[in-house]
Amino acid sequence: MDADTSLIPARGFAAMSEGAVENAIATYAIGEKLKRLRLRKKISLVDLGKHTGLSPSMLSQLENERLVPTLPTLTRIAMVFDVGLEHFFVEGKDRKVFAVIRASERMRFPEKDGKAEPAYFFECLAYSAREKALQAYFAEFPAEGTYSDDHVHDGSEFVYVTGGSVAIRCAGYEYVLAAGDGAFFDSSEPHAYRGAGAGPSSAIVVTTQPRQ
Repeated sequence: MDADTSLIPARGFAAMSEGAVENAIATYAIGEKLKRLRLRKKISLVDLGKHTGLSPSMLSQLENERLVPTLPTLTRIAMVFDVGLEHFFVEGKDRKVFAVIRASERMRFPEKDGKAEPAYFFECLAYSAREKALQAYFAEFPAEGTYSDDHVHDGSEFVYVTGGSVAIRCAGYEYVLAAGDGAFFDSSEPHAYRGAGAGPSSAIVVTTQPRQ
């Protein structure tokens, strides 16, 4: 599945709920990192406010993650502690990866923006998780649809049909999968999908990076 969410149209992001945005930012634990820096330097909120020009109240809200900092605000704080902005956006080696993605926070996108009759619609199932070794999607296909555009990407792909019937065209061959069927293939081969059932169909699609 070829889904580059960095190229999602602006109106797609406009549909994102505030909760989804806040949860994605919360995974970086910016407030926790800020507080750790301040305590390590033994600086009070009042003194940090004097150095940054920010109010102690605002700094307290940032530390307790009741307020999301803007980049200029975070830059002021980073300069005081002599760290780069990346300090707030990287993880320690001992921190385990765990991300919860609520169904209500996911966004639904067409196969290709502007296409009159998309072959499928998809949702990113783990959009807020970082350093992922795989990408997971939920895809929905119209009844007896037409094929998506052929596409290729590095790595491997696994498709598990959860409802209806989905046809996959890969390396010149067509395979029709019913609910409960799965397919694994080298995604560097040209491939495409379409709904093959009399009604709507759905599938879980997982893509992985190539082996090192």
